[in-house]
Amino acid sequence: MADQPGSTPRLRSLDALRGFDMLWITGLADLFLQLAKVTQFPRLEAFAVQLEHVEWDGLRVYDLIFPLFMFLSGVAVPYALGKKRERGDSRGALLAGVWKRVLILVLLGIVYNGGLQLKFESQRYASVLGQIGVAYGIAASIFLITSTWRARAIWCGGILVTIAGLQLLFPVPGHGAGVLTPDGIVNAWLDRLLLPGRLHGGVFDPEGILCAFSAAALTLGGVLTGEHVKDSGPPSHMTAARLLVAGTCLLFAGWLCWKFGYPPIKSAWTTTFNLLAGGIALWLFTAFHLFIDFRPQSKWSFPLEVIGMNSLTIYLTERVLSFPEISEFFFGGIAQWCGKWQEVVLIVGILVIEWLLLYFLWKKRAFLRV
Repeated sequence: MADQPGSTPRLRSLDALRGFDMLWITGLADLFLQLAKVTQFPRLEAFAVQLEHVEWDGLRVYDLIFPLFMFLSGVAVPYALGKKRERGDSRGALLAGVWKRVLILVLLGIVYNGGLQLKFESQRYASVLGQIGVAYGIAASIFLITSTWRARAIWCGGILVTIAGLQLLFPVPGHGAGVLTPDGIVNAWLDRLLLPGRLHGGVFDPEGILCAFSAAALTLGGVLTGEHVKDSGPPSHMTAARLLVAGTCLLFAGWLCWKFGYPPIKSAWTTTFNLLAGGIALWLFTAFHLFIDFRPQSKWSFPLEVIGMNSLTIYLTERVLSFPEISEFFFGGIAQWCGKWQEVVLIVGILVIEWLLLYFLWKKRAFLRV
């Protein structure tokens, strides 16, 4: 979700990385998959495997798109809410605004999942937008009710430990403790117990109750990152070095958890998954920070920033508009002359049309935000 343009100093790297992240789910992943199919180039085929989710446990590149977005939503918090606190807005008013935003995202998620069809028994109530909203709400609330970076870090660690404890130690009825299977993990039991309607995974939901709570730790990790960068003043290599070290520590901790039998499971948002995703997100953010914020005159990131500043817009628009049909209308004639490259041309057309739409909105300073 884009921050309010002009309301606070923006980290261009934050918008660019958010745009880079969204680009993969709006067509870039499909482009690489199609290129691998057409060319049968071994390295492309190997990379194509990384552009599909793992079945349950493990970690691939495509599994990092959602957590990276959640991490970045946390990075924006100290800039948006911190500035409002500095100008004198009350904590109560800001908390009310945070949870209003949560409610809107949860409702948008239900609509995205077909809520307007009014098929309540088969309706899926958990959603990507709902998880983003709840995790943001928890992380932003912790940011507002605590006064120090250390206190927020303790909260973050507490969430990670709590999730690990529940997933490894809680005796799930009919299964026992530490059963990390789709139907035996504590996440699935809670989803079946408390979530109405349809579960996306049948016996569990990858955006279920505990997943949203666990994801709050990753979002809070983004808050800690954004706060550290903001408080450090102008971009400095020392700040970047600290972020890289922190990311390395998270990756090492995640590797240790995995090695000792507690795997990364995105669909259950295990603590191991949080640690590994957080470490990679920190590395990516630091790289973008170094190559963009350290070079204020650099223009190469502008196309990504256009996407990042209206990420919610393109996510929702893709659900409403058929960009493949629009691409076929404009580029179908060209594509039919391209032989085996026909699908590649049409996917490139989708990316071009989506970007031009977002650029038009950017020129009009029209940003969808909640």
